[in-house]
Amino acid sequence: MPVMTRPGERTVARQILAWQLVVVFSLVVGGVALAWLNARQVSGDAARDRVGAIAVSVANSPTVRAALSTRDPSTILQPYAEAIRRDSGTDFVVVMNTKGIRYTHPNTDNIGKKFVGHITAAVAGKPIIEEYAGTLGPSVRTVEPVRDGDRVVGLVSVGITTERVQHQVVAALPPILIAAALVGAIGALGASLISRRLKKQTHGLGENEITRMYEYYDAVLRAVREGLLLLDQQGRITLMNDEAKRLLGVDDQAIGKDFASLGLSPGLAVALASGKPLTDDIHLVADRVLVVNHASANWQGRGVGSVVTLRDRTDLQAVTAELDTVRGLADTLRSQNHESSNRLHTMVSLIEIGRPEAAVEFATQELALAQQFTDRMVQSVDEPVIAALLLGKMAQAAERGVKLTFEPDSSVTGIPLTPADAVTILGNLIDNALDAAQGAPERHVSVWIDSADSFFHARIEDSGAGISPADRDQVFVRGWSTKPQEGGIGRGLGLALAGQAVRRYLGEITVTSSGMGGARFAIRIGQSRIEQADS
Repeated sequence: MPVMTRPGERTVARQILAWQLVVVFSLVVGGVALAWLNARQVSGDAARDRVGAIAVSVANSPTVRAALSTRDPSTILQPYAEAIRRDSGTDFVVVMNTKGIRYTHPNTDNIGKKFVGHITAAVAGKPIIEEYAGTLGPSVRTVEPVRDGDRVVGLVSVGITTERVQHQVVAALPPILIAAALVGAIGALGASLISRRLKKQTHGLGENEITRMYEYYDAVLRAVREGLLLLDQQGRITLMNDEAKRLLGVDDQAIGKDFASLGLSPGLAVALASGKPLTDDIHLVADRVLVVNHASANWQGRGVGSVVTLRDRTDLQAVTAELDTVRGLADTLRSQNHESSNRLHTMVSLIEIGRPEAAVEFATQELALAQQFTDRMVQSVDEPVIAALLLGKMAQAAERGVKLTFEPDSSVTGIPLTPADAVTILGNLIDNALDAAQGAPERHVSVWIDSADSFFHARIEDSGAGISPADRDQVFVRGWSTKPQEGGIGRGLGLALAGQAVRRYLGEITVTSSGMGGARFAIRIGQSRIEQADS
């Protein structure tokens, strides 16, 4: 969807770019300042080391000691000192006596004059290193004693003016500035590239737009009545609203996990992993019947994952089961009405042809069969919903040419589950048995129920083809069915719903082979009277 930024409002990318440039500029300026200070420190230290080393060398020179013992030391020492000054790059090399009277100086007018500076410690035999303003200006200087044996016979001062040291620092500044410019340029370029990428990632939105978008989207996610999941291209959950958490029975810890790893519904996990679109596909998740839609999500032609919506159909499924029961009763009444009409016409025809005895025998025979099943229902089943269900299934079986028997030792004095769940369990299992038996040479379905307020046991057997041991683990999984659709894809919802309903009451449902040749489904919820007595 297109996004708009308010006029005059800077995007997040531009704001971050500005801050990054400020940081880069501050770092560059700080780096230049530190480099300048370091250069000054290094130059000062180098000047001190240099003048100190030269002063020691001159003070230890035999030429200097010999000249100091002559009547006119300047004649020998002045050219010697000037040569050392020029060669070493220092500003002055001054040789003096212990009273500070100069014998040498770059300015010959100062020869014979008193040295400007401190010499007391040097006269005592201790070198001096200091910064002092002399006749040539401020300088870094060393005063070194000249010894003849144990006696101090003279002093040597070597110095470099502060101006020369500063020139050396300035000479080091261009490389520093060039390096700073390169660092600043690289930092600005990097900030620009990051800003461009960030602008693309945030779609050019400002901070207020991002905040409002988050608030709007969060409100929408909480307002919709459907569960909503967003999956990335690897099938991991990246977003889910509160309704999706409720329907799936998970919390925020599921975010970031693969849907299949949640262990909720293997069938749904396989369907989502296939990447194929789903439209109103029904799946069982925990104790819920969910209608699932799945579609891929794309942004500007690029796949970014998929969207899954979930609708709760559990209550609707229960209502549908009750509606099926009502419809079955209606079918029963329609069938009985049709059969009664046929029997009535038959009896009238027998009377018309002069066979009243045959008419009476025919009427009482059919009435006895119907009354026998009805009486059994009245005697054994105290639950009207189950009685109505069985009567309806009896009529359906008769229409389909299947013999449905209700075992005489059955007893229903109560049920520990809701009528809707009872209809779901028995209705789907009997329907499955009728479908299986309809294709068999001997069409027969047997129903046995033993139920009270604290337990519910039932057994449904058929004479159909049965279920192979290899398929029995998949019978109650959504998608498995004995009635394939086009392409061999089973419908597989009825048995799955029955299994789900049984497990909801911590019961057990199993499938084995029947002595009638087909399948035998057994349901156990709670302990029977005999089991309770034994325990």
